[in-house]
Amino acid sequence: MQNDSVLYNEFLAGNTSSFDELMIRYGDNLMYYLYGYVHNLEDAEDLMIEAFARIMAKKPSISEGSFKAYLFRTGRNLAARFHLIKSRMNVFSMDSLPVELSDHKSVETELLNEEKKRILHLCLERIDPEVREAIWLVYFEEMSYAAAGEVMGVKTKRIDKLLTRGKKLLREELLKEGITDAH
Repeated sequence: MQNDSVLYNEFLAGNTSSFDELMIRYGDNLMYYLYGYVHNLEDAEDLMIEAFARIMAKKPSISEGSFKAYLFRTGRNLAARFHLIKSRMNVFSMDSLPVELSDHKSVETELLNEEKKRILHLCLERIDPEVREAIWLVYFEEMSYAAAGEVMGVKTKRIDKLLTRGKKLLREELLKEGITDAH
């Protein structure tokens, strides 16, 4: 599997199928991330498509290994602009984010996992939105601290502090819900 930088450079050289691969790789994740801002799946999908379209049209210079962060930052900026246009300022929210289930698990396991996810989302919703977003980007989107900082417009050290504070706050919230084995 080619890395993002190779695919993007191939796209810049004229291979549009490389950009298609990047869209397949990150489209759904970006859409769910944007859903956390706009709280509407159709709007999130539109913003995701627009983010890819802007990159495709402008063909910006993206540093090695930063495509995903650049893409998510573009989407985040579009979501912020979306809110200005709609005159309603919401913050990143975990409410009703779609959660996929594996087809091969038993029903009981699926129900237990769904309950754990519900509790996790509930607890995440109770903490500071900036902390919640840092947690989402690093742990759910598996971005590096630098990439998450790039998306949020903060330094890597700030991401580290947000995550340290977030882990503590999340552990406290999970304890309130009766989860004692949170690591």
